[in-house]
Amino acid sequence: MSQTAVVILAAGKGTRMKSRLAKVLHPIAGRPMIDHVLATSVALTPARSVLVLGGETTELVERLGQTAPAVETVVQEPQLGTGHAVLCARQALAGCDGAVLVLYGDVPLVRAETLTRLIAARRDGAVL
Repeated sequence: MSQTAVVILAAGKGTRMKSRLAKVLHPIAGRPMIDHVLATSVALTPARSVLVLGGETTELVERLGQTAPAVETVVQEPQLGTGHAVLCARQALAGCDGAVLVLYGDVPLVRAETLTRLIAARRDGAVL
């Protein structure tokens, strides 16, 4: 998987959750959602990992310093949707020539094994 880059989208405000806590910091199984996604990403051993954050990032950046210091962060400002969030990661991915896997920071139950099979299928020519 050394040529695969991972972009994790974590800029969502979580307004529907009616909480001041960033959506990806809400706990699932005793850990913030983002911790599960980061662990999955690390298990893929990507060439590069980029986390796209929203404007209010202090608490999330502090969390990252503890759990995933090797992940590069990019701020999406203004927040203009999912496609724009991926575009914000473009410069951080400069020089990567492999596939880019986009993960959502608020989808913590995707397993590394599933993503490994997805990446392998793509390498084998599957159109995804």
